[in-house]
Amino acid sequence: MSVIQNRKIWYAISLILLLAGFISLGIQGFNKGIDFTSGNVLQIEFEDVISTQQVEAVLDAQGLTGYSIQAAGDGSDYIIRTKEMTEAQNRELLAAFEEKLGELTVKQNQKVGAVIGRELTRNAIMALAIASVLMIIYISFRFQAAYGIVAILALLHDVLVTAGLFSIFQIEIDSTFVAALLTIVGYSINNTIVIFDRIRENLSFDKKLPFDVLVDNSIKQTLVRCINTAMTVIFALLALIFLGGATTKLFALALLTGTVVGTYSSILISTSLLYDFQTKVFANFKVKHANAR
Repeated sequence: MSVIQNRKIWYAISLILLLAGFISLGIQGFNKGIDFTSGNVLQIEFEDVISTQQVEAVLDAQGLTGYSIQAAGDGSDYIIRTKEMTEAQNRELLAAFEEKLGELTVKQNQKVGAVIGRELTRNAIMALAIASVLMIIYISFRFQAAYGIVAILALLHDVLVTAGLFSIFQIEIDSTFVAALLTIVGYSINNTIVIFDRIRENLSFDKKLPFDVLVDNSIKQTLVRCINTAMTVIFALLALIFLGGATTKLFALALLTGTVVGTYSSILISTSLLYDFQTKVFANFKVKHANAR
């Protein structure tokens, strides 16, 4: 099957995903966790070693949702973030912990605002913008300007589709989601560069071969490598989702979504865009390759 000849199919799939995500973001937005809204931060140390599951059981029994638990010591010290609670709910929670899990010491108990979440988001957007500019410069130097532009478009596609899916299914997001998006950018560009490098090599070997055939051949030559790399990451993330703690599940789920979307875009979207850029947008320029440096 020719990837390039069927590129309209890949464009249609991506367009549907992007439009659905944009509509969902416009109508219902994100399901924001306490990092992006106000909430309570509670740090407690138990006299005995307590498992995360025991802490979760108490929180669930109190009817709390959308919380996060972070071990801060040797199994007896925990930092718990919850949605904003009243003073009465706070006292009831501490009493429930003491009743079911034994004596404890409260190290921190305060309400926090959404400042950290907003600041983190702003810094992440700035980091993504700077990284995009630097990647365009590097890829343009290493390959061509068209390669750099296409690579960034593919990265934006991965981030927007992943964010849109989380909005559609109203999966709660916190600061780890922002970190996962930045990780997706770094992972996705890797597969794209591998395929682009093979296209450049094949151009140096056979400049007379039609560009669509050459791109298809390059995809076939790197397909096994890209899929094997993705599957290795996917298996590790599935283990984190099903066997890991509650604090890692959101991060792993976001990475899993981004890995699947990124692999799809590296193989199908970035190569299709490159073909259209080289044959239409830059039609007046001769398709060439950069010598390896």
